[in-house]
Amino acid sequence: MSPHATTTEAVAPALEVRGVSKFFPGVQALRNVDFTLRAGEVHALVGENGAGKSTFIKILPGALPKDAGIMRVFGQAYEPRSPWDALRAGISAIYQEFNLVPYLTVAENLFLGREPRRAGGLVDWRRLNAMARDVLMRLGMPLNPRAYVANLSVAGQQMVEIARALSVGARILLMDEPSAALTEHDLERLFEQVRRLRSQGVSVIYISHRLAEIFTIADRATVLRDGEVVGTRDVAGLQEMDLVRMMVGRQVETGSLAGGAPGQEPLLQVEGVSSGGMVHDCTFEVRAGEIAGIGGLVGSGRTELARAIFGAAPRTGRVVVAGKVLPPGSPRAAIRAGLGLLPEDRKLQGLLLRMLVRENITLANVGAVACYGFISARRERAAARPLIADLDIRPPETDRAVMYLSGGNQQKVVLARWLFTRSQVLILDEPTRGIDVGAKAEVHMLMRRLTDQGAALLVISSELPELLKVSDRILVMREGSIVGVLAREEATEEKVMALATGAVLP
Repeated sequence: MSPHATTTEAVAPALEVRGVSKFFPGVQALRNVDFTLRAGEVHALVGENGAGKSTFIKILPGALPKDAGIMRVFGQAYEPRSPWDALRAGISAIYQEFNLVPYLTVAENLFLGREPRRAGGLVDWRRLNAMARDVLMRLGMPLNPRAYVANLSVAGQQMVEIARALSVGARILLMDEPSAALTEHDLERLFEQVRRLRSQGVSVIYISHRLAEIFTIADRATVLRDGEVVGTRDVAGLQEMDLVRMMVGRQVETGSLAGGAPGQEPLLQVEGVSSGGMVHDCTFEVRAGEIAGIGGLVGSGRTELARAIFGAAPRTGRVVVAGKVLPPGSPRAAIRAGLGLLPEDRKLQGLLLRMLVRENITLANVGAVACYGFISARRERAAARPLIADLDIRPPETDRAVMYLSGGNQQKVVLARWLFTRSQVLILDEPTRGIDVGAKAEVHMLMRRLTDQGAALLVISSELPELLKVSDRILVMREGSIVGVLAREEATEEKVMALATGAVLP
C-alpha cells in the first residue's frame, strides 16, 4: 500500500469501476475499463491524447453517461444522472477545458448555483465576496473576488477552476490537466493543496501529460491506451521510460533537438515593439533555420508580444518578415508575408470547432481551394489529405468536425494550416500545452523538420525543460521587456528563472 494512504485496504475503496465502456459514432472511446481509487490516495491516469482519459473523467461525475459497467463510491452503488448527483456523492471535477462564465466575477463563478441568500431570496453579495475571499486566501491564490473572469489570464482562470472544485469539500476530486497553464510557483502551491487534501483522506484522480508531475504527486498510475487499461503500477517502482512505453507502445525520442547552424538571413526582425502597456521596446531577430524560444513567467508579456507581432494586438515599433515591413494590426498582411501564429488557446483562438478538419486546414488560404469564387470541397480534401497523413492526424478523416478530435490532433490541425500556407516564419505559443508525450515528440520533430527546411520559429513555452530542449537561443522576458538572451550551450533552468524573476545567481 502507498506510504501516503491514510486507510487500510480493508476499508471500501473510494471508487470502484468495473467494465465501463463508452461508444461514440465511429469510435470506441472506452472498452471494459476497470479502475480502483483508494481512500486518501492520489491516483494518476495517464495515456496519449485519444486514449480515453477525458471521456472517463467525464463519466465519473455524470457529465457523460456510460454504455456499460458498474461503479461504486465507498461501497455504495453509484449511477450519476447529472453532475448534481456527483456533488451529492462527494465527487467534484476540474476539466481540461474551462467551465467558467467569463462575464461573471471570480466570486460568482466560485459559488455559482450555491450563492448565499438573504431574506426574500436575493443574493447576499457582501457575504458572497467574503466567502470567495476566504477560499482564495486559504488556497494562497492572489485573485480579486470582484474581478471578471474574462479579464484574467489563462493561469488565473485555471486557479478559479481549482478553487471552485476545492471549495465544495469533495471526498473525491477529479483533476484533468489542472496544471496546464500554471507556472512552477503556482504548480507547487497546487501540489501543496493536493497533499493537504490527501492527508485529510480526500482521494484524487490526477491527469497530466507532464510526467514529472506524476512522479512528484501520485501514489499509483493507471495507463490507458486506445480506450483500454494497459496496467496499474505503484509510482514508487516506476521509471519514466517504463511509463512512456506503457502509454505509447513504442520508443519515444526524448533527447535534445539540436539543429544545424542557422543561416545568416533574419526572416523575422522585431525592432522596438511595444503593445498595450504589456510589452515594452522589444528588439530581436530570428534567422532561417533557427528556433528562438521565449521564456518567462505567466504575465511577463510573452503572449502579448506574439499577438502584437502577428497583428492581432495593437503595437508600435517595426516588424519585418522576409524583408517585408508589416503594418500594425493586420493579421491578413502577416499571413500574406509568410507569418503564422499558433495561439496559446487553440480552441478559442486557433480553431473553428464545429467546422471540418479540411475547412480548418485551408482556412488561412481559401483562395488556393476556390473554384470560380466558391470554395471547392473536392480541392479542400485534396489539399488536406497529404497534410493529415504527414502529421498523422487521427482519425485520418477530412470531413470530421474538429471538436471531435483529441487535443493533440487539434493542435496538429492548426499546424497543418500553416504548412498549407507555406509560412516561412511561425510563432508557436505553448505548442504542446495539454497534449501527450507521444504527440509532443511528434510536434518537436516537426518543428525541427521545418527549420531544417529553412523556416524560422519563435516558440513560447511555460515548460522550461521543453524550452531548453527545442531552442537554439532563449529570449527571457520580465515585466514586458526582454531582459536577457541565452545561447543553447549556456542556457539552464536556473539561469532562465533567474532572469525571469530578477534573482541573482550565486
